[in-house]
Amino acid sequence: MDMHITPALLRGTVTPPPSKSMAHRLLISAALAEGTSVIRNVALSQDIEATLRCMEALGCSWEQAGSSSLRIHGCGPIVPTDGTPRFDCGESGSTLRFFIPIALAMTGGGVFTGRGRLMERPQAPYFDLFDEKGIFYSLQDGVLTVGGTLESGEYRLPGDVSSQFFTGLLFALPLLKEDSVIVSTTKPESADYIAMTVQALRAAGIRVLSQPTQRRWTVSSGRFHSFDATVESDWSQAAFWYAANVLGSTLRLEGLDPKSSQGDRVAAEYAAQLSQPGDVEIDVSGCPDLVPPLAVMAAVRQGTCRFTNAARLRLKESDRLKTTAALLRALGGDAAEGADSLTIQGVPRLSGGTVDGAGDHRIVMAAAIAATRCAGPVTILGAEAVNKSYPSFFEDYSALGGDAHVV
Repeated sequence: MDMHITPALLRGTVTPPPSKSMAHRLLISAALAEGTSVIRNVALSQDIEATLRCMEALGCSWEQAGSSSLRIHGCGPIVPTDGTPRFDCGESGSTLRFFIPIALAMTGGGVFTGRGRLMERPQAPYFDLFDEKGIFYSLQDGVLTVGGTLESGEYRLPGDVSSQFFTGLLFALPLLKEDSVIVSTTKPESADYIAMTVQALRAAGIRVLSQPTQRRWTVSSGRFHSFDATVESDWSQAAFWYAANVLGSTLRLEGLDPKSSQGDRVAAEYAAQLSQPGDVEIDVSGCPDLVPPLAVMAAVRQGTCRFTNAARLRLKESDRLKTTAALLRALGGDAAEGADSLTIQGVPRLSGGTVDGAGDHRIVMAAAIAATRCAGPVTILGAEAVNKSYPSFFEDYSALGGDAHVV
């Protein structure tokens, strides 16, 4: 689906959708528990649906418990005995990386598939561990097969690749017979995401001793217990509405927790910074998902903004350094990518034009927000990509006064 947008500033009150990152974590904790849990305020985006499918592959079941609540019937310590489970992870990197060690701990392995660029995304931290611990893996024609037994002990991972590898192990290690330790061999770049995982584990009664300054997490062996929880609003999605305000809209954001463990809560701080003129440099190693909306904020202002330590953006749903720069240039902005950076020279106004959504939900949303400050209309190709994380984005956009129509 392609979307045609006639530029208009946005006004009104908006509540960002539930945190996809926290929903993944709470749902998995509930799936691994004994008994029934209720997780409230869940948006059934494509990524969350992928996690629900993988939970079912382990023997868990779920059902709707109201308009936005799910009742999860956990599989507890039960191990399926009807063959090797298959996990369809869609395009969700979180789902894939979280379930690989879980499958090893519960069933001795599994077969993993995905769509888009998912199976091209790097898994080297796991593969290096598997080589060390004698676990089989094979990646052929976009199908990953793993098999073997996870043993309690010490697991060493690089912290400068993705926190998702730490989260996968944090979910799996409590299922083993003895306590285990995870050690980061380099400074973790997304430590806040690890903190979110620990929060979800503790909701299910799992004990984790976090020592982030020592790059060390001690995970106690134990059973997951059922619980009830509510998913908080998503700061990474809120960043797009903050960007709209920086570009001249007048939106009031509700439902956000300023003390959230989500690292992307820095969106509010960066929005304030980019509302002022002057040259700015922002290290995005801890918040890479914010780059598309931050880039839109930087596009129409006085001064140059340089985003650094951004190499991981090349491994997302699209090469986001390339596609973010391309979307701004397509609309009359001034953006240049580096090997691990993005530099944007602000301009007084964007002109409008056609943007390739590149199959990337965050590129589509960034383009829609940029359109609010364009002189002419904007067409976004492949706008259905928003269904991956924020299916109601264009409904909210229109309710706030945006003029967006499918063409």
